[in-house]
Amino acid sequence: MNKKLHIKKGDTVFVNAGDDRGKTGRVLEVIKDKDRAIVEGINMVSKHTKPNAKHPQGGIIKQEAPIHISNLQVVDPTKGGPTRIGRRLDENGKLVRYAKKSGEEIK
Repeated sequence: MNKKLHIKKGDTVFVNAGDDRGKTGRVLEVIKDKDRAIVEGINMVSKHTKPNAKHPQGGIIKQEAPIHISNLQVVDPTKGGPTRIGRRLDENGKLVRYAKKSGEEIK
């Protein structure tokens, strides 16, 4: 099943729930089957790692954990605040996302 989500990789999103509420960040990855996204600098967790090639010292590493997409809203490209997303056909008949707050197309 190919489901459409309101968030894509590279979007700037606003966190509206959880410990990082009110922060914004860029989406690094979207996990469609679990309805989650990994956002830069949001939902940081401590991971204990053994020494390996990437981290020869090992120890505790801070990294982003996935956050549910219902807690994220895309930031409006013109007004700057969080906005809801709509879909409409453009002049070429292609489905594009647009911000409901300003009506502007989201790239």
